[in-house]
Amino acid sequence: MGWLEALVLGIVQGLTEFLPISSSAHQAIVGQFFGGGDPGSAFTAITQLGTESAVIIYFRKDIWLIIKSWTLSLTGKIPRNDAEARLGWLVIIGSIPIVVLGLIFQDAIDHGLRNLWTTAAMLAGFGIIIGVIDQIAANARPLESMTWRHGLFLGLVQSLALIPGVSRSGATIAGGLALGYQRVAAAKFSFLLAIPAVVGSGLFKLADISADPVRPAWGSIALATAISFVIGYAVIAWLLRYVSTHTFLPFVIYRIALAGLVALLLITGVLTPLPPTLAG
Repeated sequence: MGWLEALVLGIVQGLTEFLPISSSAHQAIVGQFFGGGDPGSAFTAITQLGTESAVIIYFRKDIWLIIKSWTLSLTGKIPRNDAEARLGWLVIIGSIPIVVLGLIFQDAIDHGLRNLWTTAAMLAGFGIIIGVIDQIAANARPLESMTWRHGLFLGLVQSLALIPGVSRSGATIAGGLALGYQRVAAAKFSFLLAIPAVVGSGLFKLADISADPVRPAWGSIALATAISFVIGYAVIAWLLRYVSTHTFLPFVIYRIALAGLVALLLITGVLTPLPPTLAG
């Protein structure tokens, strides 16, 4: 992987990780135009450490309060039903499904599910689902009212993002909206819920990168990760302002249009469903 490719993929990762348009789909599509094919699940997972670092820094005060309250609740110094302590438990419970399913289906995630036909179908299908839910959602419940059952449900919904094209933020936010939560509340919980899964996945891939079919140079990974952090931080701030007063319709239209473009490029042979590095 060259420096230019790393630069572009870092920008793509930063722009698309938190928008409901699927960063893994964009990485796979853009990667083929550089001739190297899909940059690989390891590259995607590790560069996500950059964007998740942006989440940690952006929400650092909230995260510190959650950790502090959760810890104090364990020792009985504050009530176990404290709002911040409960949020900590909700993130823990919601993180379990994606960890379990990620380990069980690791081979499919790294190979078969990265087929661009699957990606195109997920872009269009979940784009429609997000659009419908966004239109009918009550957009009323605050984050503080989230129940244990809802936290687990959103964790299961987040697991769908193991399939490229779904979008972690899109799936989780749509799930929150379907349960009646406010857009900002659903978006915030989506960001917090992603931290354990993405950081864990990135660290796991750091240890396992030698076995990945595509092994980018460490310098390229570092560049892409740093760029994704800077751009990701700006996107978080923008998205939280945007969802407070706007619907997800522009993202829905974009997803469907991109799915159609990918299908056309696959039919005409410009893109291949699986690059040689994954097809074998």
